[in-house]
Parts: sequence; C-alpha cells; structure tokens
Amino acid sequence: MKWRGLLVAFLIFCLGFVSACSEQAVQAKDPRQLTYDEIKGTGLANKCPEISEYTRGSIPISPDKPLQVVDMCLEPQEFFVKEEGTKRQEGEFVKGKLLTRQTTSLTEMRGTLTVDENGVLTLTEEDGIDFQLVTVQIPGGEQVPFMFTIKKLVAQSEPGFTAVNTSADFTGKFKVPPYRGAAFLDPRARGLSSGYDNAVGLPAAADKEEYIRGNIKLAEVREGQISMKITKVDGETGEIAGVFESEQPSSTDLGAEEPKDVKIRGVFYARLEPQV
Repeated sequence: MKWRGLLVAFLIFCLGFVSACSEQAVQAKDPRQLTYDEIKGTGLANKCPEISEYTRGSIPISPDKPLQVVDMCLEPQEFFVKEEGTKRQEGEFVKGKLLTRQTTSLTEMRGTLTVDENGVLTLTEEDGIDFQLVTVQIPGGEQVPFMFTIKKLVAQSEPGFTAVNTSADFTGKFKVPPYRGAAFLDPRARGLSSGYDNAVGLPAAADKEEYIRGNIKLAEVREGQISMKITKVDGETGEIAGVFESEQPSSTDLGAEEPKDVKIRGVFYARLEPQV
C-alpha cells in the first residue's frame, strides 16, 4: 500500500510538471522555416520572425530610390488600459490580461519607405492583415475589447538620414475603424444599417437622453498613434526589427460607450526591398 501511495504521488507530480511546462509562453521561431504541421496548434503563427541580436547593419536609401516594405509584422506582448481617474488622482494605465489567445499579431503588411531632401524617413502602411480583434481583462474583472490595428499608418523619423539604421525612430498616426460593423445588431436588435431605430418599452421614452446613446448607432473611425524604434538591421537581407508602443481607443459598442485608452507594447519585423 505504501508503494502504491508513492506511485500515485509521483504520477501527480509528473502531470503537474508537464502542465506547468505547457502553459509557458510559446518560444519564438521563424514561421517561414517551419511546415504547416510544425506550426499547427502551437501558436507559432502568431510570432514575428526574428533577427540575430548581433545584427547591426544599414540599408542605403535616397529620394530617387525609395524602398518597398514587405512582410511587415507587429507582435504585441503587453497590453495596458487607462482607468478612470478621481478628484484626487489622475487615471493611470493598468496591465491587462489577454483573453484572445494566439490571434493578436498583424502580419503580411506592405508599404513604402521614402526619404526627402532633409533626410526625413517616412513609413507608410498600405495593406495586409492590418487589424485583429483583441479583448483584455483588467483588474476588477472588466473586459475591454478593441481593434488592434495600424491601418493607413504614416510615421516619420527625425531628419538627417541617408540610410536605414538602428538610430531611426518613427512616430506617426493611424486610423482605428469601429470594432463592430454597420450591420451588427445589439441584444435589442438595434443597428446602424439594419434593425430597429429604438428598442424601449415606451416609444415616447426613446428621446430621453439616457436612451439616445444606445439607440443612435455610430460607426466612427478614430485615431491612434505609435512610436517604433529600429534595433536590428541586416544590410544583406534587407531585414529590420525593433520595438513599438502604440496608443488607441477601445470599442465604443457603436457609440453606446465611452472609449478607453489602450496602450500596446511589442516587437515588429519587416523586410525592405528596392521599389520596382
């Protein structure tokens, strides 16, 4: 009986150890070097490619020779939501817990990188998988949905550049489309392009201020801002990588709620090619 008890305890320990290991963050690998079967179910498809830590090159650029940005990828790693302040204390960002699992990265984005006569680099995003629906939970249990995106990003550096190197820092703004589509119906069948105009017990009450916001749906395009710092450049392959921090509004449920400020931090990757 004693041996049986020891055996059961050993098996429980082994199962606990395996579970703990399986809950660790997915190790970063280059998804381009793996097969579908090696990626399936692992979360690696959500990881951006990486460049060696010791890569410190440069990529020449001039006003008459702009560069094409391909395979651009943004991988968020931390999320923060700004809580409402009080009379005594201003609102501050608190860390959120990701609820959306391994579907958060923006990938396969394309754009252009140009430089003007003053050496100002301009990064413009054009298309690709440039949005993801993300939900985080903040302390207290509130869940905050938002559309993580950099749609129509235009970011610029300081002047003085004749090449893309690790001194380049970009800041810019982008568009944040509404989290819900115009045809979305809320639990009371109200929508922007379909559904009821109002859904209250007494039609006369629909004009009251407390109901107007829920009845009148708005699909507003808002604005976000981002800062990106290049930390690695491979002059031979044209690859660049670095870190980013962006701020954008959360979902307003088609105008029914006030948006919260969301801050996202993570890493990015892209490849630069001569424009044809």
